[in-house]
Amino acid sequence: MFVDEIDIFVKGGDGGAGCVSFRREKYVPRGGPDGGDGGDGGSVWLEADPALTTLLDYHYKRHYHAERGQHGEGSNRHGASGSDLVLRVPLGTVVADRDTGERLGDLTAAGQRILTVRGARGGRGNARFATSTNRAPRRADLGRPGAERWLHLELKLLADVGVIGFPNAGKSTLVSRVSAAKPKIADYPFTTLEPTLGIVRVDDERTFVIADLPGLIPGAAEGRGLGHQFLRHTERTRLLLHMLDLDPQTARDPVDDLDVTNRELGAYSPALAARPQIVVANKADLPETQARREAIERHCAAHGLPFHVISAVTGAGLVGLLKSVAKKLEELRWAGVAS
Repeated sequence: MFVDEIDIFVKGGDGGAGCVSFRREKYVPRGGPDGGDGGDGGSVWLEADPALTTLLDYHYKRHYHAERGQHGEGSNRHGASGSDLVLRVPLGTVVADRDTGERLGDLTAAGQRILTVRGARGGRGNARFATSTNRAPRRADLGRPGAERWLHLELKLLADVGVIGFPNAGKSTLVSRVSAAKPKIADYPFTTLEPTLGIVRVDDERTFVIADLPGLIPGAAEGRGLGHQFLRHTERTRLLLHMLDLDPQTARDPVDDLDVTNRELGAYSPALAARPQIVVANKADLPETQARREAIERHCAAHGLPFHVISAVTGAGLVGLLKSVAKKLEELRWAGVAS
């Protein structure tokens, strides 16, 4: 099961209580107070772990508590501090306070950490209260309670290239051909119910991460179909491969599909609609696709969109497509450095 959005409860460790104690040893008159301080509670951290790909673990357990501090003891023995609790999440996890909506951070690098709640301070023992006028204080502080809050975790996949398009356009077949990923492939709509990542090797020096994203239908920006589950994962990608279906048996017009998908991207996020695209016409191995192919080619030429014709099943055109993708990613990388 792929889980990419969930709420969890976190609580910092309570502080240990300070101790009221007096030194009582033979031959030591007026020993005085020797109560130790309580230990501090542990904090709760979130850490990005590249080995994880889903928030599934948090589906089964929602409440997390850091260790409390130990109580102080006599003979000026301070309580041990509680251990911090580190919760590991996938790269690309956005962390926010569920109740206020405050964004706490975005974990995009391996080992990156976010402090979600801090452990409480331990209480002072009575040795801390001794003065020249109060040599036998019978006072100690209780440890403070640890902070607590509900967190909203949202996973947005980190991929260089996102493959988008209507259901059954051949997105999963393409990803399975160019990478070792094994998305589900079948001849009915919405075969892909969750995003799938794969690593594509273009040559000895160039690789990139590709994401097979769930199919899009009109109204996805308002939540129709797989809606935001699809659109959320396109936000991280630097380049979109827009798959169109050349199958003459398909009732939809591929040029209309292209426009509809782009409108949904714009309705969800103007920045997403401006993301660079490469239009890919798939299923060129089928007969009687020439008319559809020429219509798409004219549309792309009029709008300045790169255009490739492939057959994900036979592999025709894939080498040229992958080289174009690698070149475009390199251009975008250099553009980002320059800016």
